[in-house]
Amino acid sequence: MSKGIISKDEDYSQWFNELVIKADMAEYSPVRGCMIIKPYGYSIWEKMQAVLDKMFKDTGHSNAYFPLLIPKSFFSKEASHVEGFAKECAVVTHYRLKNDETGQIVVDEDAKLEEELIIRPTSETIIWNTYRGWIQSYRDLPILVNQWANVMRWEMRTRMFLRTSEFLWQEGHTAHATAEEAIAETEQMLDVYADFAENWLALPVVKGRKTPNERFAGALDTYCIEALMQDGKALQAGTSHFLGQNFAKAFDVKFTGKDNKLDYVWATSWGVSTRLIGALIMAHSDDAGLVLPPKLAPIQVVVVPIYKHDEELENITAYVNGLTEELMKKNISIKFDKRDTHRPGAKFAEYELKGVPLRVAIGSRDMQNGTVELARRDTKTKETTSQEGLADRIEQLLEEIQANIYKKAFDFRAENITEVDSYDEFKRLLDEKPGFLSAHWDGTPETEQKIKDETKATIRCIPLNNQQEAGHCMLTGKPSTQRVLFARAY
Repeated sequence: MSKGIISKDEDYSQWFNELVIKADMAEYSPVRGCMIIKPYGYSIWEKMQAVLDKMFKDTGHSNAYFPLLIPKSFFSKEASHVEGFAKECAVVTHYRLKNDETGQIVVDEDAKLEEELIIRPTSETIIWNTYRGWIQSYRDLPILVNQWANVMRWEMRTRMFLRTSEFLWQEGHTAHATAEEAIAETEQMLDVYADFAENWLALPVVKGRKTPNERFAGALDTYCIEALMQDGKALQAGTSHFLGQNFAKAFDVKFTGKDNKLDYVWATSWGVSTRLIGALIMAHSDDAGLVLPPKLAPIQVVVVPIYKHDEELENITAYVNGLTEELMKKNISIKFDKRDTHRPGAKFAEYELKGVPLRVAIGSRDMQNGTVELARRDTKTKETTSQEGLADRIEQLLEEIQANIYKKAFDFRAENITEVDSYDEFKRLLDEKPGFLSAHWDGTPETEQKIKDETKATIRCIPLNNQQEAGHCMLTGKPSTQRVLFARAY
């Protein structure tokens, strides 16, 4: 036990839940299946938003906003889409409350909606209904729109940041004149997500395609990035979908091409959510608390003064004020914690729990010697260094910490990708050495479903960089030309 958090080796699920709460990231909501994201947790999401939003705009996308409520009839227009989401939809049936004869608030039976409204589980239907009015000719294309929003998917088993009934996300919805343009968009956004995951979250990912069984409802092809958590389970960290002309046909979205002929528009959608915060926690943190990559840490550097008298604090404060100015010029966030209600040891424990990448301790003797103590959260190592040039040293250390956190996660994943050739070995390793299992599959949905039913492992993806390799399906023995990645997953 450390700071009241159970060891992740003892109970990984409980460790995650306790860490989310005790690190002040989120708490349970009075509404079943929903969570309250607290300021510290939300500040991580804000950083993610800022980075991703710039990446989207740098690739030509603009933000818009569409309604939370979607007419039920819209869902019936795309059969596979409604089938995929029907069991998760929350439905609004009435528009008014009233007091009954006992003074209790009840639904007004006379205020039933003529058509029920669905709280958006995703926005393809309402957006493509809208695009019908925006698109007439090839001159109106492409449309490159992103939306930052909340969505509702009625989940039976929930866990904060990983699977909640309501969550925050972004959803891109683009329209194109050709299939080639739409596929290029789908692949481009997958690359954006992979770039963000690896260079900001310090999270190595596998880029791949989903099997038909695992595709997004209504998509012709789904691309994904898959990450491995410390308990050996996989987590889908982002998806990008080639929707073909399915939604354009469902909502009659046509355009006149350069050849003066009418055709249906080609579509994509893509998204990541607050699930990325869950990934951040599970991929990097330890029994002492969060371990946050500096690029996404709300506080990158915390300074804790150690003093006995107000005069000593004044001298330390004068120095820290100058250091703060230097770090701000480098876009490094710093917090100077001079609260007199907490002892230094309690502050050290708090910021370790919250995953602040770098801690600076400075006392009266340090002021005399012109030194400070630096403590890294990732390695828990300490060093005494000169106050001269400290801003540059901090900048260097933050870069080293970011790289080290990524390397640790990369090495863990490399150690936990195992090639298997027999079904018996596959089942044994799922329990003994969980992780990504690379195995041959005969390409049929029936075999895929049987493996899932018997082992709870799914095909996470068909990696894009796959090497062709002659082999035989581990279950049926039928010929196969490549391996796919299996894992149990969140």
